[in-house]
Amino acid sequence: MRILLFSGKGGVGKTSLAAATGLELSRLGYRTLVMSVDPAHSLADSFDLESSLFHGKTGDPYVIQDKLSIHEVNIQKEIKRHWREISSYVTSVLRTTGIDAVEAEELAILPGMEELSAMMYVNQFRREDRYDVIVLDCAPTAESIRFVSMPNTLEWYMKHIFPFQRGLLKAVRPLANKLSPVELPTDKYFANIQDLFGRLEGIGELLEDPQITSVRLVTNPERMVLRETQRAFVYFSLHGLTVDGIIANRVLPAAVTDEFFEEWRMSQRTILSEIESYFAPVPVKRVPLFTHEVMGRERLEDLARVMYDGTEDPAAVTRTEAPYTFTKEAGQYLVRLQLPFAVKGEIGLFKKGDELVVEIGTLRRHIGLPTSMAALSPGRAKLENKVLTIEMKEA
Repeated sequence: MRILLFSGKGGVGKTSLAAATGLELSRLGYRTLVMSVDPAHSLADSFDLESSLFHGKTGDPYVIQDKLSIHEVNIQKEIKRHWREISSYVTSVLRTTGIDAVEAEELAILPGMEELSAMMYVNQFRREDRYDVIVLDCAPTAESIRFVSMPNTLEWYMKHIFPFQRGLLKAVRPLANKLSPVELPTDKYFANIQDLFGRLEGIGELLEDPQITSVRLVTNPERMVLRETQRAFVYFSLHGLTVDGIIANRVLPAAVTDEFFEEWRMSQRTILSEIESYFAPVPVKRVPLFTHEVMGRERLEDLARVMYDGTEDPAAVTRTEAPYTFTKEAGQYLVRLQLPFAVKGEIGLFKKGDELVVEIGTLRRHIGLPTSMAALSPGRAKLENKVLTIEMKEA
């Protein structure tokens, strides 16, 4: 199975490109699912489906045509399916503060529930071998990073905090419930968390396998959008995902020669040149600005023809370079990370347990070290040619 993540700044056209890619994949004979991971779903709108007929149907995969389905995760359905005990407890706590029942239920939808639900479906469909390719229409960059970082975060919680927390509350619950105005969560609450973790088991390795998962970053030829795309590239690399393509969307066609657009043309020409050099050797695909809104199957098919020219396979594995590697050279253990756009002043390194922690700005990435390096500490670090090389040595 292949997983293709379309990510980028809000409003750059991710949904249209993901939908068009799904159509092209189905045309090539792949069993394809396009799944929206953005809480502000617009996938159904992209296919111009009538809301009166379609409303709520993508809580489960919805067949668009032969070999193509779409799926918009419906968080209300997911709470009933997977989050019942957790949501019920949070709702009951909120009710004790005086919040009415409806508002409490709305507030009980915690950040990350939708993303984790989407991950559970990806894992489920992989186990069932239901699809050949899953195209993920991700939320804007920050939420996308949270999406891909969740498996590691949840695994750390289940390994280090969950057993202690569950055991402690089991011991103190009888007394605490007599004294506290709010009852502590029951063991069913923790059983619900454990069940969710079981449904997600293996998803982290799936996302970090370049033979399975690839990230396609969507950008526009604009300065502010480019800067966020650069940051996204670093963040995905730090989380172990492989970016195998950059899509520069809404490029002014050469046929547009009106004086009104002269400054836009010059600006786009400059930015596109920077994009090509910044992301090399990652290929950059240019998609022109259309004369109309890309909406509905026919226009999405037009977009697919422009993107893939009828000859390119969107599911092909074209780049498998690991964002970080562990090596031993001349008796010295080294960790190498791909860090395009990073500068020395932005990088922080330290060791925590058997993990190497890399900080870039506000982002912190925990990299689990192999057994041979677990007892070592970071020494000298050198940033050259977009690669950070860290020497690991005895403390």
